[in-house]
Amino acid sequence: MENTGQSKEEKKERIAKVMARAGLCSRREAERWIEAGRVSVNGEILTTPAVTVGAQDKILVDDKELQGQEKTRLFLYHKSAGFVTTAKDEQGRKTIFDDLPPELPRVISVGRLDINTEGLLLLTNDGELSRYLELPQNNFKRCYRVRAYGHTSQNQLDKLKRGITIEGIRYKEIEATLDKQQGDNVWIDIAITEGKNREVRKIMEAVGLQVNRLIRVSYGPFHLGKLPKGAVMELKHQKIKEFLPKFFK
Repeated sequence: MENTGQSKEEKKERIAKVMARAGLCSRREAERWIEAGRVSVNGEILTTPAVTVGAQDKILVDDKELQGQEKTRLFLYHKSAGFVTTAKDEQGRKTIFDDLPPELPRVISVGRLDINTEGLLLLTNDGELSRYLELPQNNFKRCYRVRAYGHTSQNQLDKLKRGITIEGIRYKEIEATLDKQQGDNVWIDIAITEGKNREVRKIMEAVGLQVNRLIRVSYGPFHLGKLPKGAVMELKHQKIKEFLPKFFK
């Protein structure tokens, strides 16, 4: 007899995506965990992430049953300098998770800020949202306030609009606006749409400037505003949907 309570074709998704949407980890981390033999589906340990699962499948991660997808949550966090953006640091340095309030749910960061960079860092319980915000093709603009040692001019900074190649790596269009010169230091506002490793610092070095303070003030539609250092602010779910309609459609 046909079970009319279910659709004829149950919706299935890749196992790594399901793990990410459950807030357990990023999709890339999920794939690594699967390859390490930490994930099983219906009693069978997976050896490849090329597996799709549905609501009826029993998924275990490290012998613990994977809970259903939680409502997507997004937090704005004002990172201070001196913290690394990782869950655990092999060198024993303080991580952002040492600085976060204990009542926060399990979250992952959207991209990273290096240890000496401060400012806005997005945190979410949804690995798929993290991936969506990080992908270069989605063109989320990252804006920074930069203080650097040296002298420059707006004419020189305008050349960055064409992009620049540094040590064989191509950086796309960079918006750089000279704010003010204070003695031997200059303040510059910079906007980029990629998140390559130490991108802003390398770009500034390429034009003869040495960054000595770097503050991220916005990421896409999300702004640091007057959020105090070390503080966390959760956005209402409806507000997230308003800011990111393409992700939720």
